[in-house]
Amino acid sequence: MDLTLPRWPRWPGWPRWPGWRHLPRETRDTMFLLGVIGWTVAPHVSHLPLWCSALTAAVLVWRALLALRQAALPNRWVVLSVLILATALTLWSHQTLLGKEPGVTMAVSLMALKTLELRARRDAFVVFFLGFFLVLTQILYSQSLPVAGAMLVSVWGLLTALVLAHMPAGQPSLRQAGALSARTALLGAPIMVVMFLLFPRIGPLWGVPQDGTSSMGLSLRMRMGSVAEVAQDDSIALRVRFDGAAPQPQEMYFRGPVLGHFDGTEWRPLPPALPTTSAASHHVPGELRPLGPTVHYEMTLEPLRLSLLPLLEATARAPQIDGIEVSLEDDLQALTDRPILQRLRFSAEANTAFAHGPRTFTPGLRDYLALPGGFNPRTRAWAAELRNQPRYANADATTLAHALLQHIRSQNFSYTLAPGEYLGPDTIDEFWLDRRVGFCEHFAAAFVILMRALDVPARVVTGYQGTDPTPVDGYYIVRQSSAHAWAEYWQNGVGWQRADPTAAVAPERIERSRRLLPAPGFMAGAMGTFSPQIMAQLRQGWETINNRWNQWVLGYSRSAQFDLLRNLGLGSPRWEDLALLLAGSLSTLATLAALWAWRDRNHVDPWARQLERLRAALRAAGLPCAAHEAPRNLARRTQERFGDAARPLVELLLELEQQRYSRQARQRPIQALTRQFVAQARALAAAASTAAGQSAPSRHTA
Repeated sequence: MDLTLPRWPRWPGWPRWPGWRHLPRETRDTMFLLGVIGWTVAPHVSHLPLWCSALTAAVLVWRALLALRQAALPNRWVVLSVLILATALTLWSHQTLLGKEPGVTMAVSLMALKTLELRARRDAFVVFFLGFFLVLTQILYSQSLPVAGAMLVSVWGLLTALVLAHMPAGQPSLRQAGALSARTALLGAPIMVVMFLLFPRIGPLWGVPQDGTSSMGLSLRMRMGSVAEVAQDDSIALRVRFDGAAPQPQEMYFRGPVLGHFDGTEWRPLPPALPTTSAASHHVPGELRPLGPTVHYEMTLEPLRLSLLPLLEATARAPQIDGIEVSLEDDLQALTDRPILQRLRFSAEANTAFAHGPRTFTPGLRDYLALPGGFNPRTRAWAAELRNQPRYANADATTLAHALLQHIRSQNFSYTLAPGEYLGPDTIDEFWLDRRVGFCEHFAAAFVILMRALDVPARVVTGYQGTDPTPVDGYYIVRQSSAHAWAEYWQNGVGWQRADPTAAVAPERIERSRRLLPAPGFMAGAMGTFSPQIMAQLRQGWETINNRWNQWVLGYSRSAQFDLLRNLGLGSPRWEDLALLLAGSLSTLATLAALWAWRDRNHVDPWARQLERLRAALRAAGLPCAAHEAPRNLARRTQERFGDAARPLVELLLELEQQRYSRQARQRPIQALTRQFVAQARALAAAASTAAGQSAPSRHTA
């Protein structure tokens, strides 16, 4: 296929594009290598300083122009000057030359600059190995499926360029080199699989990237509108699979941060009364009373950046996670000893019907009555008027909560993802008494403040509520758009009770998990209008593939390795068993590779074998031939030795050279040509022998 560009720009000094198939081999191979380098560097662009990306692009374009012009490379002083500049800019950008970020920046700069020194094969090898190193560093940032696919293409491209560097003769096509590199990679695939399955998982080396970490997500702070910002992100927060029937949508509450301190504008967790201590992993929260059947579930949690797990309410025991200590607090928060910066998979059990907390008033409940002075005076006055009504004068907490929820239902409150910005210090006054438009955090915060104003302990709970209606690959998906805020109040004799004001204004949000979605972009809106079913199927298919990648590849942990050993018949596997199996598997593969090499030890290039047969025929005809002589040199010497009688041999030698070195070079020799050449050489030898026999008597007679 001719890739000639019909409108190649004709700027002064800009080389004319001759078409891919018409490029000299060196130029073609260089252009291919530059393309592979660009592809390898592309995933790093979002992590590189702007100057590094610009410098790399400029150097690659410069090198491509030099290749098209077949011009001389810049001298070493120019390259050294640019290298010093790149080093200084790296130091300026990162304040150091050590560490992951400056190391990757320097590696990208070095590989780009090394393309300006491609004077020998060893220079190309340096570029290849820098490229392989950069491919490896991509997993420092992400292990997602798209990045893995990009890495696979980069490895194939670099192997193809490496194959081309080892094929100095002729004009081998990129297709031939690419096919050879693909076969080579497939031969190494068994070793890769064995190493993946059996190489010991070491914590710090198997959780470096922070896939899925985004600017959105749960937070330990809540302002008016903050949850609505999270809910506009449709990315996956977690996946959950249930053993047996799944709970009803209105039971799908995943508990995150519990916020009890309010300073007038922002909600935060209460400071701990005592220094936290390391709790046992099987700690059961105080006063948790299951009221229904136990639900067993498995959760795959995306990086959360917080030191907690959003478990299904109410999880009774902390899950077991390798390398992470989890403790369940009395407020049902599942706290971890470190931020969650990597994908986790674990099993747990919960009781969606439960009661918890003290049944009698304790001093700690006073913290959930505090309200900052001077804020929201009209809302406090409204609460005082409600309490002064005879039927609510001595009402308990549950009766007061129902009164607030009924007020929301009857006063035409609106539930929206874009309520507009609430300004000023008295945002609850503005929401509750004036605008009556808000998202879940507006309703939850107003409910808690009113309950406190009614002298009832209350707090805000954030997390996720509901899932996608249809499971994907057996897992229910919880998205960031399911981010939610609800309230809890304390009832004497019962404990903490959940109250979700959102259910009063938008019951379909809780009962059917119908989330509010932001307006789609132009392309997504056009596709959704054209065929929403296709869009849904495409997304579901992608999420299925991505989930299996996460479960089978990224989720393959130490416990999965031991499960594999158990499946192989080892009742109580140990690290020693894993090491022995790994060593045995690698030894077996090494033995098979040695047998293959022994079988292939006498392999000779078919073209070289053909040329050797031609040299043997010429030697038999009386022409000494060295092993290093090329066909054209042999043709010249044959012409000089035998004259016009050797013309058929000369033509056949030139044809052989054409087959080897032309742009349409052949991998396999033409056997008919070889037989024809041997026959011609024998005829020439016979003719020479006859001529020599006839001339001998004449000299004797003389």
